[in-house]
Amino acid sequence: MEKSLISLCLLSGLSIGNSFAQTPSKPNILLIVADDCAYYDIGCFGAVNNKTPNIDALARQGIKFNCAYNSVSMSTPTRHCLYTGMYPMHHGGYANHSRVNDDVKSLPSYLGELGYRVGLAGKWHINPLANFPFEEVSGFPKGCTSPKTDYTTDGIKEFMGRETSQPFCLVLASINPHVPWTGGNASVFDRKKLQLPPHFVDTEATREYYARYLAEIGLLDQQIGDAMKILQDKDLLKNTLIIFISEQGPQFAGAKWTNWSAGVKSAMLASWKGVIRPGTETSAIVQYEDILPTFIEIAGGNVPDVIDGKSLVNILQGKTEKHHKYAYHVHNNIPEGPAYPIRSISDGKYRLIWNLTPEATYIEKHIEKNEWHVSWKTQDTEQARRILKRYQHRPEYELYDITKDPFELDNLADKIEYKQKKAELIRELESWMKQQKDTGIDKDVPRTPNKKRAQNPSAALLPFS
Repeated sequence: MEKSLISLCLLSGLSIGNSFAQTPSKPNILLIVADDCAYYDIGCFGAVNNKTPNIDALARQGIKFNCAYNSVSMSTPTRHCLYTGMYPMHHGGYANHSRVNDDVKSLPSYLGELGYRVGLAGKWHINPLANFPFEEVSGFPKGCTSPKTDYTTDGIKEFMGRETSQPFCLVLASINPHVPWTGGNASVFDRKKLQLPPHFVDTEATREYYARYLAEIGLLDQQIGDAMKILQDKDLLKNTLIIFISEQGPQFAGAKWTNWSAGVKSAMLASWKGVIRPGTETSAIVQYEDILPTFIEIAGGNVPDVIDGKSLVNILQGKTEKHHKYAYHVHNNIPEGPAYPIRSISDGKYRLIWNLTPEATYIEKHIEKNEWHVSWKTQDTEQARRILKRYQHRPEYELYDITKDPFELDNLADKIEYKQKKAELIRELESWMKQQKDTGIDKDVPRTPNKKRAQNPSAALLPFS
């Protein structure tokens, strides 16, 4: 009876934060994070080579986000944004393998104060650990480059089923499908029949490694199925919000470590029985920074001003189809290669990319040494030359109609008919950079942690340069 009343409150016009603050039972939360997975290789987002039945089941049970984005297409800063609700420059940990500013607060602290047990199973890759006081939940590999992909659900089963009055928030952070692509069953893929993304050079090595990557997506899907079964067996589905995000794109040229959609667009799904209407979709622009404030609100808390993201509660309840006007993205190449700073913005139809040092050659050290990438360089074909030029030598501005050209191969930046749209997006991107104290080129240097407390960036703006 009590839980039925909660669902009734949620589906009414009452404030969800207030309704949860006044009820004795708060929802559990399961956040599932993939690792280096392209949105277009998830079944319900258009996969053509592989199937993801458990992930697709989540889509049927809940809502599919068609315009969800991360702010930085590499692991450490992506997770910093996810767990702090702050944009990259604001929390300070915007470079790969970097650390957030010392006084930045994160998910386990916020929800812990609201009465939650907050655990993390699988990949961590966040720094410093003192700022992210998750309870460690055993069973899933922590090191994303480990060739061993075996796992056990014993730890998450114990955590979710623990007999306590406290609700739980569990982050299940899979290492799949991060390289070295040793998990799953790659034998199910006929290499010759694979349909490669159009920004890939078609070689035998590319097809081989793409098959191995797809196999790990199969393993990811299996892990999600296992987690869902635990919720079902323990009768927890009726009061658990489940969110799945695919993180940034895979470690192929033109995806991870770039600001193209293949790097910054995410497959995102949410399911919550009795709250989210099954089988729905939204084109609202959302970013990873929005997930933490959503959790805070459904836990009955107040979202502090220091958080950049906005709660998704109204979208989950079907009350709105709009959220952000723009999505923003940052790339600083150090320590992954020579400096190559990039900023970008999207309004859901168009994406503008600003390469701040277009005279430089883009190099990412992990990509360069891969067998498949070496095979790209040996191909004396028009396709190979065009794709490698796009990847390594970029103009200052790129503009794409991402609804018609999702892989961003037709640059519209110099076409007169798009002059006004280009100017609008440049203006909005520069405004956001100023608000975030992002001075551009001089940020792509070895990161020195800021020991001071993170402030609301709008409180004191620095001159833009």
